[in-house]
Amino acid sequence: MVRVAVVGVGGIGNVHINNIALIDIAKVVALCDFSESAKEKAKELCVPLYADIGKMLQNEKIDVVCICTPTFLHANHIEMVLEKGVNVISEKPLVLSKKDAVRLIDLAKQKNARLFVAHVIRFWNEYALLRDIVKDNRYGKPLDGQFLRLSACPKWVKGGWLFDKQKSGLIPFDLHIHDLDFIISLFGKPKNYTFTSTGNKDKNYKEHYRFRYDYEDMTISAEAAWFNADFPFTMSFRVYFERAVVEYDGDKMMAYSLDAEPRQLNEKENIVVETGINVPSTGAYYNELLHFLTCVNEDKDSDLFKEHQIIDVIEILEKINEQIV
Repeated sequence: MVRVAVVGVGGIGNVHINNIALIDIAKVVALCDFSESAKEKAKELCVPLYADIGKMLQNEKIDVVCICTPTFLHANHIEMVLEKGVNVISEKPLVLSKKDAVRLIDLAKQKNARLFVAHVIRFWNEYALLRDIVKDNRYGKPLDGQFLRLSACPKWVKGGWLFDKQKSGLIPFDLHIHDLDFIISLFGKPKNYTFTSTGNKDKNYKEHYRFRYDYEDMTISAEAAWFNADFPFTMSFRVYFERAVVEYDGDKMMAYSLDAEPRQLNEKENIVVETGINVPSTGAYYNELLHFLTCVNEDKDSDLFKEHQIIDVIEILEKINEQIV
């Protein structure tokens, strides 16, 4: 049985807790937070609640810690856990700088611990299907692609840290990172990239971005936004292959070609769990946590994540943010 501690019992922390409860090889044995809601959750789970990570690691037998705290706290919290030789599952983004990413990855190796980064889109049903289509060359080479991730301006974050570039990395690190991580996992690091951004002048951050990633024989574009409007959460993609167009509109994933009728590729997921956050019910978090916890249980590395991909994503987004005044 994999013994799990969760640090940060907010929205995403509860997503981790609720999905781990469905995984029979693991159980949550401790929480670390100082909120009233965390006290209630600890009471509900009948597990101890700590306000200090160090004391928790000292008092409890823990195999892996889920870091679900605000982004600007990740580096310190992850380091504290890795120093004890304990495995880590960190919510995305891992950190906001390439320097910190390399340092933590190296520390995990030194301490013989595993550091997993929770890029949940890799486990989203339709994105996993797209990965298979690219891998098996089903419709030939990809020629062009577009990935969208759009949302109303977040109103659910306490303390305003999400709108501070030094603390959250803003839209590039909080929102677009989902698509860039997936793009790099599919196609590798782009040869070149450009972007544009815009927004209301009374905001201290840009509200809308368009990105372009250039490869040898292909261009991938992406769009990300926190709109100053009551816009429904939208995530979608369209990829043009040599022999088909594959499109996901947030509901159906369709393939269009000349030699066949349009066909739906995605099916109903076996497990769907309500998130309780601004993300629709999905089995992706379950699949993600099952994968990572299985790696811990079987003492093996993930076959889906490469360290250089994590670093490449952070490096590109860090450079993009350096250009935003």
